[in-house]
Amino acid sequence: MRNRDDAKAVTTWDEPYLESCCRSALHRLTLVGPPGRPDGLKDGPCLARLDAMGLARRREDGRWEMTEAGTARHAREVLRREG
Repeated sequence: MRNRDDAKAVTTWDEPYLESCCRSALHRLTLVGPPGRPDGLKDGPCLARLDAMGLARRREDGRWEMTEAGTARHAREVLRREG
């Protein structure tokens, strides 16, 4: 017989799910580094979603870069590192 306390142990996910395309866009931001990713590419909708989530931002020059929150999320979700 199962212990009923086990059934009460529920893991809560408090971050919005990232589609695989958005995880890839986040990863591409790490690959491009300081120069930033240009606007107008196919991953534009994902970059806009990442921006709305606070994981990326568009700079004044129009290029995209990762935020601190994006770096942490990339480490956890893409690189699978705790942080």
